[in-house]
Amino acid sequence: MATVESAADPRGAAAFQSGLADLVECIDWSSVECLNEKDDHTFSNAVKQGYREDDGLHLESDADEQLLLYIPFNQVVKLHSLVVKGPAEEGPKTVKLYANRQNMGFSNVGDFPVNDTIILSADHLSGRPVQLKYVKFQNVRSVTVFIEDNQETTEVTKIQKLAFLGSTVETTNMSELKKISNESQ
Repeated sequence: MATVESAADPRGAAAFQSGLADLVECIDWSSVECLNEKDDHTFSNAVKQGYREDDGLHLESDADEQLLLYIPFNQVVKLHSLVVKGPAEEGPKTVKLYANRQNMGFSNVGDFPVNDTIILSADHLSGRPVQLKYVKFQNVRSVTVFIEDNQETTEVTKIQKLAFLGSTVETTNMSELKKISNESQ
């Protein structure tokens, strides 16, 4: 399990300069699902560009603090970092990520192996990129995000922004890859 202290990208916004991009344009919006969202505070407020920049809008859990988001992409991507912004008290704490898992629900979320678990502190909810276990997110067609709890263990979790940083597989420049010879090993 990676904690934010060891996984945070100290370069912050400089990560964009190294070939990473906000993958919002790669999301297949017609297939996004969010379980346990409040009817008037849906995933669009936290995920869609334009909405997520408005601090007055947010995704809010309904029956309890847990949220389960299924986010498919319209092409294969590589995920590098996750950006989460939320209030210090009601923002997410334990975030579990599953690559390429469909049809997950609260009743079976524990049946699948987690690709990465991130423990956020209140200080990390400012929107700073949190680096993921990059090798586990190389050929991603969808990601399921399970918000297990929040900072203060209250009944409501709020997320103002949820963004994925990475690259599309098609944009990987294969000519930049270097062969590793047996002599160098």
